[in-house]
Amino acid sequence: MPITKSTTMTVRVPEKLKKRIDKLAEVTDRSSSWLAARALHVYVEEQEWQIEMIREGDRDVRRGRVVSHEKTSRWLRSWGSKRELPPPTCE
Repeated sequence: MPITKSTTMTVRVPEKLKKRIDKLAEVTDRSSSWLAARALHVYVEEQEWQIEMIREGDRDVRRGRVVSHEKTSRWLRSWGSKRELPPPTCE
């Protein structure tokens, strides 16, 4: 996580979580503030990625770029068999 201008944000967490963060900060030689900021950074990155993937999927559906459930199921059921099918393509 690059060093950039920062601001303060107050967050309420359960006492047990705060104690875990403090313990982790001690054993990793990091501040609890650094750990919390890093955790938020990772969480936001994951959520932004997930939202973009959902939007991309929605765009594919609107464009008709889909694979039917039947084709996908048939392909998955063939896994590990002597007659494994190739992956299905968009319809």
